[in-house]
Amino acid sequence: MARRNLNDLLAFVTIAREGSFTRAAAQLGVSQSALSQAMRALEERLGIRLLTRTTRSVSPTEAGERLLQAIGHRFDEIESELEALTALRDKPAGTVRITCGEQVLRTTLLPKLTPLLHDYPDIEIEFDVNYGLRDIVADRFDAGVRLGESIDQDMIAVPIGPPLRMAAAASPAYLASRTTPTKPEDLLGQRCINLRLPTYGGLYVWEFERRGRPLNVHVEGQLTFNTTPPIVQAALAGMGIAFLPEDEFSPHFEQGNLVRLLEDWCPPFPGYYLYYPSRRQPSPAFSLVLEALRSRPSR
Repeated sequence: MARRNLNDLLAFVTIAREGSFTRAAAQLGVSQSALSQAMRALEERLGIRLLTRTTRSVSPTEAGERLLQAIGHRFDEIESELEALTALRDKPAGTVRITCGEQVLRTTLLPKLTPLLHDYPDIEIEFDVNYGLRDIVADRFDAGVRLGESIDQDMIAVPIGPPLRMAAAASPAYLASRTTPTKPEDLLGQRCINLRLPTYGGLYVWEFERRGRPLNVHVEGQLTFNTTPPIVQAALAGMGIAFLPEDEFSPHFEQGNLVRLLEDWCPPFPGYYLYYPSRRQPSPAFSLVLEALRSRPSR
C-alpha cells in the first residue's frame, strides 16, 4: 500500500481548528494559495468535501468533522512526543503557549517566569491575553489561567497565587458629593462602572458576602467596559464606583487616589490556577514552567 503524505492532513486539521485559511497558513508557515491547493488535492483524492467555505468562515462538513475527531488528537500526541524528546538534550527547549488575562500576566506570570527564561534560553513562552473562556484543547494551548471556581473538572488545576478578594473603589472626588455606601444595597443609588463579560456578553453582577450571606447587586452607570484597565482609570477620574479584584486597585489605595468601600462585604476566595488537560503528558519545558508558577505555602 502506498504511503500517504501527511502534510495535507495536518493542513486540514489546522484549517478546521482555526476556522480560517489565513490563520492556518500563518501557523503552518505556508502561503494561502499553497494551503488551498493542498486541501483541493486532499478532497479530490478522498472523493468527498471536507470543508465548507464562505466569504467569512471555514468549517468542517460532516465528513470533515468525523476526520478531525479521528486524527486531530493523533497530531497532538505526535507533537507532545517530539517535545518530550527535548528531555534528551542538555537543556529543555520548546514553546509553551498560555492563555490568560492581562492582570495575572503582569502581576504573577511574568515575575515568576522571567528567572526561568534567563536560566533556559531555549524555552519560549507565548501568551494569549484573552478575557474569554478559551478551549485550550481545541485552540492548542498548553495551559490556561483562570480563577479556580471556573475550571472544568476534567482539567488538572494548580494554584499559582494566594486567595483573592474583590474590592469596591471610588475616588475622593466622587465621594465628596455623594453619600458613601455602607452596604451593597446602597450601590443602587450610585453611579457604577460596569464590566461586560467577554464570554457570555452579559454584565458582571457584583457579588458580595458577609457572615455567610451572599448578596448580588445589578448596578447601573454611564460607563461599561469589557476589560479592567479602563475601569480603574475611570474610577480614578471620578466617573463612579468600580468593583474588581483588590490587586487592580492596591497602588491607588496606598497613594490615597482611591477609597476602598464595603470591605467587610468582600471575603477571600480561591485565586488563580494554571490548568491543563489531564490526558496530556507535560513536556520538560512545560514542567519547568509549571514548577516556576506553582504557589507554595508561606512559611
